[in-house]
Amino acid sequence: MDTNLPVSSQPRVVIVGCGFGGLRLAKSLRDAPVQVVVIDRNNYHNFQPLLYQVATGALEADSIAYPIRKIFAGQKNFFYRMADVQRVDTASNTVQTSVGDIRYDYLVLATGSLTNFFGIESLEKNAMQIKSIPNALNLRSFIFQNFEKALLTENPEEKQALMNIVVVGGGPTGVEISGSLAEMRKHVLPKDYPELDLSKMKIILVEAGAELLGPMSVKSQQDAMRYMQELGVEVRLNTHIKGYENCRAYYSETDFIPTENLIWAAGVNGAAVPGIPAEIVARNKRINVNQWNQVEGLPNVFAIGDVANMVTEEMPRGLPMLAPVAQQQAELLGDNLQRIIKGQAPVPFVYKNKGVMAIVSRNKAVVDLPKDVHFSGIFGWFTWLFVHLMTLVGFRNKVVAFVDWAFSYFSSDQALRLIIRPFSRRDVKDDQGKKKAEHATGTPQYNPTPPAIQTPAA
Repeated sequence: MDTNLPVSSQPRVVIVGCGFGGLRLAKSLRDAPVQVVVIDRNNYHNFQPLLYQVATGALEADSIAYPIRKIFAGQKNFFYRMADVQRVDTASNTVQTSVGDIRYDYLVLATGSLTNFFGIESLEKNAMQIKSIPNALNLRSFIFQNFEKALLTENPEEKQALMNIVVVGGGPTGVEISGSLAEMRKHVLPKDYPELDLSKMKIILVEAGAELLGPMSVKSQQDAMRYMQELGVEVRLNTHIKGYENCRAYYSETDFIPTENLIWAAGVNGAAVPGIPAEIVARNKRINVNQWNQVEGLPNVFAIGDVANMVTEEMPRGLPMLAPVAQQQAELLGDNLQRIIKGQAPVPFVYKNKGVMAIVSRNKAVVDLPKDVHFSGIFGWFTWLFVHLMTLVGFRNKVVAFVDWAFSYFSSDQALRLIIRPFSRRDVKDDQGKKKAEHATGTPQYNPTPPAIQTPAA
């Protein structure tokens, strides 16, 4: 199939993925003497940090997404193709996609990350995750479907499993969705389900490590734990979920938590693209890059953001998988590509840590800034709201999110308790156990079912 991209005398920069890094890079090349081609399987940019609010009914799905073509309207050197990337052929400088092959002069992989289930098949098959808007909508539907079922069952054990929610992973995503669910249990569910005894509903946050919010300061970890306890969230540290089936989340061979709702937020891998040599793909599926974000051994291929494994003296395990890292790498790479085209030497990347934050619930958030500056509570909450509001793409999205947040704050309510499309785990695998292409709970940014990538043994 012909992708109908115009032939140009200018170098073609192909960007795979329009997340934080891909979006910022394409914008930075607006006035560059290059042809910019963005490939993404979705026709919108997805603001992932707020997916959990879509899942809990606090925000509309379209308030955290924005059409790619609208973002770049007026950028004359920009072209977009909606496609799944199947493979990269570095020998012929082409990207093989579901709509045809696309030639590149320079290739930038900004494919983001995938959920890491650590090889536990029962979790991959049955757990819910929050990596995409379809994931979030599925989770929202599933939770409310289970409360509808809880109204109908007379079996107390089944009712308890339908009401219990287990969140696995004590990082920012796990903490934020646990806090949001606790707020929903306090303010929303009693209005919708007065027939249920919600005092029996358990929200359990399970973390394999010794503390919540591992990368943040000790003060933030302590504050987050205190907030969780105030909200009535049961936190289990140093606990591993080893399997999940038949409504049982096992943390040992025989001990389990009864739940129909298990949300997996415990780990991610880089979304490496097939075709990249296995020897330069790290064990966590991130692609090894040098200080210019250049993929090792491939002078015209670059990787930025979560998929890029840039090791420094300060961070020997690689830079953190955070949006600011991707955005800063994208800005510098945009300049470096223009330097390379002109025959100039590129500038090495230096990450500027601007801080980390996590929201727990209304008036409760933790913020760590450089030079050991920490604050929490309502001031941290306002800081979190402001930063995320300003980072949303599109004026309409900013206004809608602000209105929704204001409504929720003053009314203690969430209006979006909609089961738009019922979700069933039977959709995950067909009768022969083969994964379906439309596996909605495992959708990476660019390709729903990438072939396995072999990585060298440690």
